[in-house]
Amino acid sequence: MGAQKGPANEDNTGGTVMLEGQALLERARSLSNRPEDQIARACGYVGPSGRVLKKNFYRALVAAKGYTLPSGSTGGSGTSGVGKGRQAEFRTRVHGNGNLLIGQAYTRRMGLEPGQEFRIEIHKETGSIWLLPLDGAGDALS
Repeated sequence: MGAQKGPANEDNTGGTVMLEGQALLERARSLSNRPEDQIARACGYVGPSGRVLKKNFYRALVAAKGYTLPSGSTGGSGTSGVGKGRQAEFRTRVHGNGNLLIGQAYTRRMGLEPGQEFRIEIHKETGSIWLLPLDGAGDALS
């Protein structure tokens, strides 16, 4: 198989190399009786935190087979390096129970804290909903 050493795929600087091309296909084939996470890990598709980078692994497998994926279909992260992770889409939908979830990505971005209270204003003419922070007395801050 060439320059790959052991299951860690170490390069000459001691770092882990993400296998590509024929080397990736051969290693994946040799481990085909193992779970997908173990195969990806053995091929070097592990992030700095130790998380398996499945998307990068699958993209590299597809590329090694000779197929080209459109670069814009999944947020433009391409096949090189580590992607940006999940990105907030600034979209939501009304759930079956009538709730509208904003989500942690947005509340964190706005600096909102658990227990903080808001007054809801509905603006039908613009189709918008405003959340107005309340002060301790229950009055909206302006």
